[in-house]
Amino acid sequence: MTAHPKQTPPAEAASTFAGLHHAGEPLLLPNAWDHASARLLAGQGFPAVGTTSLGVAAAVGLPDGEAATREETLRLAVTLGSEAFLLSVDAEGGFSDDPDEVAEFARELYAVGAVGINLEDGLGPVDRHAAKIAAVKQAAPGLFVNARTDTHWLGDGDGTLARLDAYQEAGADGVFVPGLTDLRRIAALVRRLDVPLNILYSPGGPTVAHLAEAGARRISLGSLLYRRALGAALETASDVRAGRTPQGATPPYDEVAGPASR
Repeated sequence: MTAHPKQTPPAEAASTFAGLHHAGEPLLLPNAWDHASARLLAGQGFPAVGTTSLGVAAAVGLPDGEAATREETLRLAVTLGSEAFLLSVDAEGGFSDDPDEVAEFARELYAVGAVGINLEDGLGPVDRHAAKIAAVKQAAPGLFVNARTDTHWLGDGDGTLARLDAYQEAGADGVFVPGLTDLRRIAALVRRLDVPLNILYSPGGPTVAHLAEAGARRISLGSLLYRRALGAALETASDVRAGRTPQGATPPYDEVAGPASR
Protein backbone atom coordinates (compact mmCIF):
# COMPACT_ATOMS: atom_id res chain seq x y z
CA MET A 1 0.00 0.00 0.00
CA THR A 2 1.18 3.55 -0.68
CA ALA A 3 2.18 5.79 2.20
CA HIS A 4 0.43 9.12 2.59
CA PRO A 5 2.44 12.29 3.15
CA LYS A 6 2.19 13.38 6.78
CA GLN A 7 2.31 17.00 7.87
CA THR A 8 4.80 16.17 10.63
CA PRO A 9 7.96 14.16 9.82
CA PRO A 10 7.59 10.55 11.06
CA ALA A 11 10.48 10.75 13.51
CA GLU A 12 9.14 13.97 15.03
CA ALA A 13 5.59 12.60 15.29
CA ALA A 14 6.87 9.42 16.92
CA SER A 15 8.92 11.44 19.42
CA THR A 16 5.88 13.53 20.26
CA PHE A 17 3.80 10.41 20.85
CA ALA A 18 6.45 8.90 23.11
CA GLY A 19 6.60 12.17 25.02
CA LEU A 20 2.89 11.98 25.80
CA HIS A 21 3.70 9.00 28.03
CA HIS A 22 5.95 11.19 30.18
CA ALA A 23 3.84 14.35 30.41
CA GLY A 24 2.24 15.79 33.52
CA GLU A 25 -1.00 13.89 32.93
CA PRO A 26 -1.28 10.31 31.65
CA LEU A 27 -2.17 9.79 28.01
CA LEU A 28 -5.88 9.02 27.75
CA LEU A 29 -6.11 7.06 24.51
CA PRO A 30 -9.54 6.60 22.90
CA ASN A 31 -9.79 3.74 20.44
CA ALA A 32 -11.48 4.15 17.06
CA TRP A 33 -12.67 1.57 14.56
CA ASP A 34 -13.02 3.62 11.34
CA HIS A 35 -12.21 7.00 9.81
CA ALA A 36 -15.26 8.82 11.16
CA SER A 37 -14.83 7.67 14.75
CA ALA A 38 -11.11 8.53 14.72
CA ARG A 39 -11.62 11.97 13.18
CA LEU A 40 -14.44 12.92 15.55
CA LEU A 41 -12.42 11.78 18.59
CA ALA A 42 -9.44 13.83 17.45
CA GLY A 43 -11.85 16.73 17.02
CA GLN A 44 -12.61 16.50 20.74
CA GLY A 45 -9.01 17.40 21.49
CA PHE A 46 -7.44 13.99 21.93
CA PRO A 47 -3.89 14.36 20.55
CA ALA A 48 -3.57 10.63 19.83
CA VAL A 49 -6.06 7.98 18.79
CA GLY A 50 -5.65 4.22 18.92
CA THR A 51 -7.53 1.53 17.04
CA THR A 52 -9.48 -1.32 18.59
CA SER A 53 -8.94 -4.78 17.15
CA LEU A 54 -12.43 -5.86 18.19
CA GLY A 55 -14.03 -2.93 16.41
CA VAL A 56 -12.00 -3.45 13.25
CA ALA A 57 -12.77 -7.17 13.21
CA ALA A 58 -16.44 -7.01 14.12
CA ALA A 59 -17.12 -4.26 11.58
CA VAL A 60 -16.13 -6.61 8.76
CA GLY A 61 -17.50 -9.82 10.25
CA LEU A 62 -14.17 -11.39 11.21
CA PRO A 63 -13.08 -12.84 14.57
CA ASP A 64 -10.96 -10.78 16.95
CA GLY A 65 -7.68 -12.10 18.30
CA GLU A 66 -7.24 -14.78 15.67
CA ALA A 67 -4.89 -12.98 13.26
CA ALA A 68 -7.70 -12.63 10.70
CA THR A 69 -7.59 -8.86 10.12
CA ARG A 70 -4.07 -8.02 9.00
CA GLU A 71 -5.19 -6.40 5.75
CA GLU A 72 -8.15 -4.60 7.34
CA THR A 73 -5.90 -3.22 10.07
CA LEU A 74 -3.32 -2.00 7.58
CA ARG A 75 -6.03 -0.51 5.35
CA LEU A 76 -7.38 1.49 8.29
CA ALA A 77 -3.86 2.63 9.18
CA VAL A 78 -3.42 3.89 5.62
CA THR A 79 -6.66 5.84 5.93
CA LEU A 80 -5.79 7.36 9.30
CA GLY A 81 -2.03 7.69 9.03
CA SER A 82 -2.13 10.93 7.06
CA GLU A 83 -4.44 12.69 9.54
CA ALA A 84 -3.19 15.38 11.91
CA PHE A 85 -3.57 13.28 15.06
CA LEU A 86 -1.08 10.69 16.27
CA LEU A 87 -2.06 7.11 15.49
CA SER A 88 -1.36 3.94 17.48
CA VAL A 89 -2.49 0.64 15.98
CA ASP A 90 -3.79 -2.39 17.86
CA ALA A 91 -2.16 -5.24 15.96
CA GLU A 92 -3.24 -8.17 18.16
CA GLY A 93 -0.14 -10.40 18.29
CA GLY A 94 1.25 -8.96 15.07
CA PHE A 95 -0.83 -11.33 12.91
CA SER A 96 1.93 -13.92 12.87
CA ASP A 97 4.11 -16.05 15.12
CA ASP A 98 7.11 -15.23 12.93
CA PRO A 99 8.99 -12.21 14.36
CA ASP A 100 10.20 -11.23 10.89
CA GLU A 101 6.64 -11.12 9.55
CA VAL A 102 5.52 -9.07 12.54
CA ALA A 103 8.44 -6.71 11.97
CA GLU A 104 7.48 -6.28 8.31
CA PHE A 105 3.92 -5.42 9.31
CA ALA A 106 5.22 -2.87 11.81
CA ARG A 107 7.44 -1.35 9.14
CA GLU A 108 4.42 -0.97 6.87
CA LEU A 109 2.45 0.71 9.66
CA TYR A 110 5.25 3.18 10.29
CA ALA A 111 5.56 3.88 6.58
CA VAL A 112 1.90 4.94 6.35
CA GLY A 113 2.07 7.24 9.35
CA ALA A 114 1.40 5.19 12.48
CA VAL A 115 3.58 6.12 15.45
CA GLY A 116 2.66 3.27 17.80
CA ILE A 117 1.81 -0.41 17.78
CA ASN A 118 0.14 -2.56 20.43
CA LEU A 119 1.34 -6.17 20.53
CA GLU A 120 -0.33 -8.73 22.83
CA ASP A 121 1.19 -11.97 24.05
CA GLY A 122 -2.06 -13.94 24.50
CA LEU A 123 -0.17 -15.82 27.24
CA GLY A 124 1.95 -17.44 24.55
CA PRO A 125 5.68 -18.14 24.96
CA VAL A 126 7.53 -15.22 26.53
CA ASP A 127 10.60 -15.64 24.34
CA ARG A 128 8.51 -15.57 21.17
CA HIS A 129 6.81 -12.31 22.13
CA ALA A 130 10.13 -10.80 23.18
CA ALA A 131 11.55 -11.78 19.79
CA LYS A 132 8.65 -10.01 18.06
CA ILE A 133 9.32 -6.84 20.05
CA ALA A 134 13.03 -6.91 19.28
CA ALA A 135 12.36 -7.49 15.57
CA VAL A 136 9.89 -4.60 15.42
CA LYS A 137 12.31 -2.21 17.12
CA GLN A 138 14.99 -3.18 14.63
CA ALA A 139 12.70 -2.77 11.61
CA ALA A 140 11.02 0.45 12.76
CA PRO A 141 13.07 2.00 15.61
CA GLY A 142 10.81 5.05 15.84
CA LEU A 143 7.61 3.07 16.34
CA PHE A 144 6.42 3.09 19.97
CA VAL A 145 5.97 -0.56 20.95
CA ASN A 146 3.36 -1.08 23.65
CA ALA A 147 3.89 -4.66 24.82
CA ARG A 148 0.76 -6.19 26.26
CA THR A 149 0.63 -9.16 28.57
CA ASP A 150 -2.64 -10.99 29.12
CA THR A 151 -1.81 -12.39 32.56
CA HIS A 152 -4.73 -10.48 34.10
CA TRP A 153 -6.94 -10.52 31.00
CA LEU A 154 -6.82 -14.27 30.44
CA GLY A 155 -5.33 -15.50 33.72
CA ASP A 156 -4.96 -14.73 37.41
CA GLY A 157 -2.06 -12.32 37.11
CA ASP A 158 0.64 -14.88 37.79
CA GLY A 159 3.95 -14.14 36.07
CA THR A 160 3.11 -10.55 35.11
CA LEU A 161 6.40 -8.97 36.20
CA ALA A 162 8.55 -11.71 34.67
CA ARG A 163 6.86 -11.22 31.32
CA LEU A 164 7.10 -7.45 31.47
CA ASP A 165 10.78 -7.64 32.40
CA ALA A 166 11.44 -9.76 29.32
CA TYR A 167 9.52 -7.34 27.10
CA GLN A 168 11.38 -4.34 28.53
CA GLU A 169 14.68 -6.05 27.87
CA ALA A 170 13.58 -6.76 24.29
CA GLY A 171 13.09 -3.03 23.72
CA ALA A 172 9.42 -2.32 24.49
CA ASP A 173 8.76 1.39 24.94
CA GLY A 174 5.77 0.77 27.19
CA VAL A 175 3.89 -2.16 28.69
CA PHE A 176 0.17 -2.86 28.89
CA VAL A 177 -1.64 -4.96 31.48
CA PRO A 178 -5.38 -5.04 30.65
CA GLY A 179 -7.59 -6.44 33.38
CA LEU A 180 -5.43 -5.07 36.19
CA THR A 181 -7.61 -2.69 38.25
CA ASP A 182 -6.29 -2.93 41.81
CA LEU A 183 -4.67 0.43 42.53
CA ARG A 184 -2.16 -0.94 45.04
CA ARG A 185 -0.99 -3.60 42.59
CA ILE A 186 -0.76 -1.00 39.83
CA ALA A 187 1.37 1.27 42.02
CA ALA A 188 3.61 -1.64 43.05
CA LEU A 189 4.10 -2.62 39.42
CA VAL A 190 4.93 0.94 38.40
CA ARG A 191 7.72 1.00 41.00
CA ARG A 192 9.27 -2.08 39.40
CA LEU A 193 9.08 -0.90 35.80
CA ASP A 194 11.51 1.16 33.73
CA VAL A 195 8.94 2.06 31.04
CA PRO A 196 5.43 3.61 31.17
CA LEU A 197 2.56 1.39 32.28
CA ASN A 198 -0.65 1.29 30.23
CA ILE A 199 -3.90 0.32 31.97
CA LEU A 200 -7.26 -0.45 30.37
CA TYR A 201 -10.04 1.75 31.72
CA SER A 202 -13.02 -0.17 33.07
CA PRO A 203 -16.38 1.53 33.75
CA GLY A 204 -16.61 -0.37 37.03
CA GLY A 205 -13.00 0.22 37.99
CA PRO A 206 -10.86 3.14 39.18
CA THR A 207 -11.32 6.59 37.68
CA VAL A 208 -8.75 8.15 35.39
CA ALA A 209 -7.64 10.39 38.26
CA HIS A 210 -7.11 7.42 40.57
CA LEU A 211 -5.19 5.50 37.90
CA ALA A 212 -3.00 8.55 37.39
CA GLU A 213 -2.31 8.76 41.13
CA ALA A 214 -1.26 5.09 41.07
CA GLY A 215 1.29 5.88 38.36
CA ALA A 216 -0.37 4.71 35.14
CA ARG A 217 1.08 6.73 32.26
CA ARG A 218 -1.34 5.62 29.55
CA ILE A 219 -5.02 4.78 29.94
CA SER A 220 -6.71 3.07 27.01
CA LEU A 221 -10.42 2.76 26.35
CA GLY A 222 -10.06 -0.40 24.25
CA SER A 223 -13.28 -1.59 22.66
CA LEU A 224 -15.47 0.36 25.10
CA LEU A 225 -16.38 3.15 22.68
CA TYR A 226 -17.23 0.72 19.89
CA ARG A 227 -19.44 -1.37 22.16
CA ARG A 228 -21.09 1.75 23.57
CA ALA A 229 -21.77 2.98 20.04
CA LEU A 230 -23.47 -0.32 19.22
CA GLY A 231 -25.47 -0.04 22.42
CA ALA A 232 -26.60 3.47 21.50
CA ALA A 233 -27.66 2.25 18.06
CA LEU A 234 -29.74 -0.54 19.57
CA GLU A 235 -31.34 1.81 22.09
CA THR A 236 -32.17 4.32 19.38
CA ALA A 237 -33.77 1.70 17.15
CA SER A 238 -35.80 0.39 20.09
CA ASP A 239 -36.92 3.90 21.05
CA VAL A 240 -38.07 4.69 17.51
CA ARG A 241 -39.95 1.40 17.29
CA ALA A 242 -41.64 2.11 20.62
CA GLY A 243 -42.64 5.63 19.65
CA ARG A 244 -40.13 7.33 21.96
CA THR A 245 -37.85 10.18 20.98
CA PRO A 246 -34.23 8.96 20.96
CA GLN A 247 -32.03 10.55 23.60
CA GLY A 248 -28.30 11.22 23.67
CA ALA A 249 -25.87 13.08 21.45
CA THR A 250 -26.29 12.82 17.68
CA PRO A 251 -23.52 14.42 15.60
CA PRO A 252 -25.00 16.29 12.60
CA TYR A 253 -24.69 14.78 9.14
CA ASP A 254 -22.20 17.38 7.89
CA GLU A 255 -19.92 16.84 10.89
CA VAL A 256 -19.81 13.10 10.29
CA ALA A 257 -19.40 13.40 6.52
CA GLY A 258 -16.74 16.09 6.88
CA PRO A 259 -13.65 15.45 4.76
CA ALA A 260 -14.61 11.79 4.32
CA SER A 261 -16.06 12.64 0.90
CA ARG A 262 -12.67 13.73 -0.39
